Amino acid sequence: MSAGGAEPIYLEVPLSKEDVEPLRTGDVVRLNGLLYAARDAAHARMAEAIENGEPLPFDPEGQVVYFTGPAPARPGHALGPAGPTTASRMDSYSPLLVERGLRGMVGKGLRSEAVREAMREHGCVYFGAVEGTAALLARCVKEAEVVAYEDLGAEAVRRLVVEDFPVVVVNDLYGGDLYLEGRERWRRKAAGS
Repeated sequence: MSAGGAEPIYLEVPLSKEDVEPLRTGDVVRLNGLLYAARDAAHARMAEAIENGEPLPFDPEGQVVYFTGPAPARPGHALGPAGPTTASRMDSYSPLLVERGLRGMVGKGLRSEAVREAMREHGCVYFGAVEGTAALLARCVKEAEVVAYEDLGAEAVRRLVVEDFPVVVVNDLYGGDLYLEGRERWRRKAAGS
């Protein structure tokens, strides 16, 4: 398995630490199984629950959270368009879930150093989903069910069953960061031409 290789890596969620250890930035991954969709309002409530010693809407151990607030589903579809949300909006909350065994997060954009450190320490990776592909990503969702915070509407926590959900490893367990590495590659190419 080569970093950034053309052949996708197929993973079944929930994930073990052993599932995420071989992943490197640039690896193309297809997720199958369960994802939990949650955005900033739901993350704020989960942080409050942790602070108050209350149970979370799902056990984060081995799970992957997709930062999205989907549109309403059209007839015959499990979910409406569901593009990735800017992950930095969850940065103040993510370490709380990572410390509790979360193995993956899916979003767009850079993560803070505190999040990347928690990921390295506890064995979690950050996957990027391609923005602008909300309708295509929603096609990979075979089932969707609100499991908590229904009053938040699109930001409620949803349990999603996905097939071949396409993502790319942005931050691995070893400090790799695809955004920074990609910029450096382009700088070298530009300097060499």
